[in-house]
Amino acid sequence: MDSATAVLLDGTRLLGWIHAALWLSMRLGAAFLAAPLFGSRAVPPRVRMALVFALSAMLAPMLPKPPPAAFDALTVLNVMRELAIGVAIGFLLRLAFEAGAFAGELISQGMALSFAQMADPANGAPTVVGQWFYVALALLFLSFDGHLALIQLLADSYRLQPLGQPLPDWTALAQAVPAFLTSALAAGVAIALPIVLSMLVVNLCFGVLGRASPALQPIAIGIPAALLLGIALLVMLITRLVEPARSLFDAAFAAARGLLG
Repeated sequence: MDSATAVLLDGTRLLGWIHAALWLSMRLGAAFLAAPLFGSRAVPPRVRMALVFALSAMLAPMLPKPPPAAFDALTVLNVMRELAIGVAIGFLLRLAFEAGAFAGELISQGMALSFAQMADPANGAPTVVGQWFYVALALLFLSFDGHLALIQLLADSYRLQPLGQPLPDWTALAQAVPAFLTSALAAGVAIALPIVLSMLVVNLCFGVLGRASPALQPIAIGIPAALLLGIALLVMLITRLVEPARSLFDAAFAAARGLLG
């Protein structure tokens, strides 16, 4: 084999590798854009794109050959299919984090930390407690090696749903998110329920005190007391958040694998 033929073969192999990496980057990019942590504003778009292309380049030699590139309706449908699968996988994992944010919203109502959001409903930001739960779940997600499990799930998705092949059942993809949403909301309520009930008892006590002695100004006394008690309960809750978070993440990954068939 002369040098010209060797260069030609290497160039053809390189173009095939780039072609496969571009196909893989569609599903990976859509998943990372919708997934928690990777899709947050804290991760710059350039870093996210670099991570997606790096993973695509590593997975390209290990997976079957992608469909040929062409400007036709079949290519458009394949692109839409890849984006739909990636968004569905990432969004299912994001719902697990939104369960923690929902628990924070419920708790903040009793701690009087949602007044700013109620005063500005158009531009109200998430409450401090909701952000606290999001950070706590993010740290637990990383400690459970959830980021590695996400990469493994995306790699397995190409074996369960190869490139260029139609989905066997589109209804499974459409029903996976609503089905897991109920479980995520139930998990959020279960996490927040002990603190919500405790804050309800505190607020009822200050309400009765206000009716019995209006001169004590229960609002001025009750809000600081509710805030301090809520912080103390949150500190106690963090030690018991590991197992609920692990169950929630396991359910999210199971739902993501279930939609792939």
